[in-house]
Amino acid sequence: MTDGKEYNNILLGGRGGTKSGQLRVNPGGIAWKKQGGGKLIEFHKSDIVGLTWMKIPRTYQLGIRSKDGAFYKFTGFRDQDVSNLTTYIQTSIGLTPVEKQLSVSGKNWGDIELDGSMLTFKVGSKQGFEVSLADVSLIQMQGKNDVMLQFHEDDNVVANEKDSLVDMSFHIPDSNVQYVGDENRPPAQVFRDRIMSMGDLGPGEEPVVTFEGISILTPRGRYNVELHASFLRLQAQANDFKIQYSSIWRLFLLPKSNQPHTFVVVTLDTPIRKGQTLYPHVVLQLETESVVESTLSLGEDALKTKYQGKLEPSYKGLIHEVFTKILRGLSGGSIKITRPGSFRSCQDGYAVKSSLKAEDGVLYPLEKGFFFLPKPPTLILHDEIEFVEFEMHAAAGTSMQYFDLLVKLKNEQEHLFCNIQRNEYHNLSEYITSKGLKIMKQGNSRAMKDAERFKNEIDESDDETDDDFKIDRESDGGSPTDDSGGEESDASLSGDVKQKPAKKESRKEASTSKPASSKRPPTDHSGGEDSDASLSAEVKAKPAKKESRKQASTSKPASANKRKSTKDGVEDGGRKKKAKKKRDPNAPKKATSSFMFFSNAERENIKKSNPGISFTDIARTLGEHWKKMTAEEKEPYEAMAAADRERYQKAMAAYKGDVPASIVGSDSE
Repeated sequence: MTDGKEYNNILLGGRGGTKSGQLRVNPGGIAWKKQGGGKLIEFHKSDIVGLTWMKIPRTYQLGIRSKDGAFYKFTGFRDQDVSNLTTYIQTSIGLTPVEKQLSVSGKNWGDIELDGSMLTFKVGSKQGFEVSLADVSLIQMQGKNDVMLQFHEDDNVVANEKDSLVDMSFHIPDSNVQYVGDENRPPAQVFRDRIMSMGDLGPGEEPVVTFEGISILTPRGRYNVELHASFLRLQAQANDFKIQYSSIWRLFLLPKSNQPHTFVVVTLDTPIRKGQTLYPHVVLQLETESVVESTLSLGEDALKTKYQGKLEPSYKGLIHEVFTKILRGLSGGSIKITRPGSFRSCQDGYAVKSSLKAEDGVLYPLEKGFFFLPKPPTLILHDEIEFVEFEMHAAAGTSMQYFDLLVKLKNEQEHLFCNIQRNEYHNLSEYITSKGLKIMKQGNSRAMKDAERFKNEIDESDDETDDDFKIDRESDGGSPTDDSGGEESDASLSGDVKQKPAKKESRKEASTSKPASSKRPPTDHSGGEDSDASLSAEVKAKPAKKESRKQASTSKPASANKRKSTKDGVEDGGRKKKAKKKRDPNAPKKATSSFMFFSNAERENIKKSNPGISFTDIARTLGEHWKKMTAEEKEPYEAMAAADRERYQKAMAAYKGDVPASIVGSDSE
C-alpha cells in the first residue's frame, strides 16, 4: 500500500485469549481486524495517547493506549518491523513509540505504578506484569498489610485456554514510602483507596438499568439483564454471565414474521462459555409491541461529560429499541446495529422458514450475510461463501413442496438449510444473484437434472397453481419480489415431481399398447400435465379407464371427452396444454450414472441398517455418502458408468440407423 502499512498474523492479547488478525497503519490512525471476520478495533490518531514497544519471547509487542483509558497489546512483529513501523508512525501520525523492557528475573518484589486504568508491577526499571483495573470485580483488605484483587470470572476465555486469572494479593509493609499513611491508615489502606477511586470496584456496584425476566433462547433461560457502565450482565438463578462491552461485535434487530416478537442478537467477538459449550451469540426474544420506561442510574456529571450526546437521563419506547440505544450509548457508540435488508419473503416478511441440523427456525437474508435463528444461531457472511446450491428432494408420487439451500464456505464447511417452502425459490434466487454469490451449476446426476427442470418449469408455467400455496398479491403489499416469485413458483414445483411416475407409466402403456391414459375425463386436473402422477390421480382415473373400454367396444371416437385437438397441444375449457411427447419403446435404455450404480449397490444396506427409513431419507443418505467418498472409492462405479455409456452410444447408433428420424426425435428424455 502506498498510503499505509499492513501486517498479517498479528495477535491481539487479553483475558479473552489471543486472536489472530491483520493490523493496518495509515496517516489517519491504526486499525486491527480479526482473521475470518469479527469486531474491528480502530484508533484514530487523535485518540491515541501512548505507544510502546516491548521485546517478549520470540517476538515484539506493540502497546496502544487510548484516551478512554483502554490499553491494547498486539504481538507478532519481527525485528525489522519495529524500526520500519516506528519511523512510519513518527512521520505519518506524529507519535513516537517508547521502548519498554520486560523483567525476566522472576522476582516478585518491586514497585506498583497506577496509570489510568492500568496497574503495572515493576522490578527495578523493567516491567514484571500489568493488569487492567477494568477486569477487577472486588478489592478488599486482608489483615493490616495485604490487599487482594478479585477479577471477574472470564466468560470470554476460549475453550482451549484452561487457565484464567482469578485473584491477586499484594503485601505492602508499613515502611512503604510510595503510599504514605498514618496510624489510622496504613500504606496498604492508602493503596486500596487509590485503586477504589479509579472506578466502581466495590461489591455494591449498581447497574445503570435493569430489564427483568427477559426470555433468552441461547443460553436458554429467563434472565435479568443488567447494563453496567462497562459490561452487560445476564443473571439467572443458576447462571451468571458477565460480558465486557469491548467483547461485543454487533447487535442484530430482526423482527419475526407474523409473530409478536423481535430477536435482539448480541454477537460476541469471543464466545461466552457455559461448561464446555460456547455461545458466540446471545439471542434475546422481546415482545415487539412492549413499551417500557427506564431511568438511568447515572449522575448528571457523567451524562454531561462521559456520555454527552450518547445517552439521555431516561427513555420511553419499545423495549427492543430502548435496550439497544442504552447498550450502544454505554459502550461509547462503538457497537454497530444491523437491521433487516431489502429482502422480502412471499409473505412480506424478512425471513423464510427453514431448518438447520433438525432444528426449525427462520433464515434471514441480510445485506452482508445470512443469519439463521434461533437455534443454533448461525451467521454466515457473504465474504465467507464459496458457492450456494439449490437442492430439490421428493419421493415418487409426492408433491415437491419444499427445497433445500446448500451454502458451501471457503473453509470447506457446509450449511444445509432444509424444508424451505417452494414459493420462496424466486425471491431467494434473485437475492443471491443480486449479491454476486456463485450459484453452483447443475451437473449430470439425475437429482441435478430434476433441479434444473424444476427451475425451468417455474419460469414457464403459470396455470397449475396449488391452492394451498397460492399467494394473494394484493394482500402482501405488492412488493417488487412478488413479480418474480408469486404464483409462478407455486405452479410448477408439484408438477415436476408428479411428472416422474407418469413417465414410467407412459412407457408401460406404450409397451403393452394400452391407450387408457389418452382418454381422461375433462374434470381431472390433479396431476398437472399427467393426472396419473399420484395415488389420488390414479384413483380418479379409474372411471375414465372403464369409460375408455366402453368407448372402444362401441367404436365411439375419442372426441367424447370434449377436447379440441390443436397443432401445439390440447385445449380444455380455454386452457392450453403442451402435448406429451411419446417415447419409442424400442429405443435403447439410457446410460446409468456412477452415482446410480452406487445407489443400487448400497440402497438395500441402508434399508437393513435403518428399518422403516423413508424413501426421501434413503436418497439423502446416499447423496451424503457419495459426497464424502474419495476418488479411489468412486473409481469402480465410474468404470461401470463408462462401460454403460459406451454400450448406450453403440446401441443408439444402431437404433438411429434403423429407425426413421421422426420416431427418434420423439424421445422426451
